Amino acid sequence: MHPARKRSWSPGKWPIQPVMAAERTLLVFNCHEPWIHQLGVLGHRLDIIVNLRGKYNPGWDERMRPLPERARLVTLAQALESPTSYHCIIAHNTTDLLEARSRPEPRLLVLHHTLEGRLHEERSHVDPRRMRDLLHTYLDLVGGHVVATSMLKGESWGFTEDIVPFGIDVKDYPSYSGEQARGLRICNFISSRRRILLWDLHEQAFAGVPVTLVGHNPDRPGVEAARNWDHLKTILQSHRFYVHLADPRFEGGYNMAMAEAMAAGLPVLGNRHPTSPIRHGLTGFLSDEPRELRHYAQILLEDRELAEMMGQQARQTVIERFSLVRFRHSFLRSIEIARRKWYTRKANPASLRAEPFRAVAAIS
Repeated sequence: MHPARKRSWSPGKWPIQPVMAAERTLLVFNCHEPWIHQLGVLGHRLDIIVNLRGKYNPGWDERMRPLPERARLVTLAQALESPTSYHCIIAHNTTDLLEARSRPEPRLLVLHHTLEGRLHEERSHVDPRRMRDLLHTYLDLVGGHVVATSMLKGESWGFTEDIVPFGIDVKDYPSYSGEQARGLRICNFISSRRRILLWDLHEQAFAGVPVTLVGHNPDRPGVEAARNWDHLKTILQSHRFYVHLADPRFEGGYNMAMAEAMAAGLPVLGNRHPTSPIRHGLTGFLSDEPRELRHYAQILLEDRELAEMMGQQARQTVIERFSLVRFRHSFLRSIEIARRKWYTRKANPASLRAEPFRAVAAIS
């Protein structure tokens, strides 16, 4: 555990500590705790910026993941004043890039969402081509590098050079029991994302079918996030199958929650999404028809052994497609690419006017 984790820091009061020559620290803007948590496998120290505007939970959400080893939490003001020479800055949107523009280190932008999905969520009518052009222009000027978490998201923004899927260690999850004859779906902010989540299809397909909803949805009584990661693992272990539905125009055919469910041995029911990793009849069932999805749900509710067999195949898919070892290797390579690009920058980020790029910051 990083020795600074349990202490508070303020600008100008950073501890003087001997640092080994090989020691490296990343400056990471907080976004989605499960994704940030996997950065712990990189072997670097992490300064994670919390209390950012626009995030429903201002600090680090322990319900999602514990804080990674060798990590500490800092505010944006502390990060900007820090004497640490960061190995790389990890940002998740243009706002992060603009906030960090005074820092003199390489920067890497991670794309977690499609442009179309973000525009839909923000109910924005701006020209997506203009948004792409603005982001490309800014990153070209400051020598920034972009990593997309899937090809769908990379293509959406026009960045397909470096695709790094998230990583999951299946050994982190207890053996499947499926003792509860219930489906499971994990998602946040359902009401504002109904179209993206194909919620009409969900309601039609699973009317009368027991499905547990887990996530941050304050407008839905009785629907809560897991208490912590261990509690989430218990929830996954005990449910019979997992549900993932997504509109292909806005969101991918899988996400980390679905891959976690597969790692825990759950088969998946989903729509026929071109990027879904589910093989129909082997690791789950796919259909765009409510009646068929309900039929498949009933099959799995009535046959726990079949669900377990399909779930084991789903678990193998995670091993093959979402290796944490592969993530570590790929993301370390991405950081080194970002460091090389930094030395080819055409402008100092601190000298650029932020206003021309705030339009893309509002939706990225």
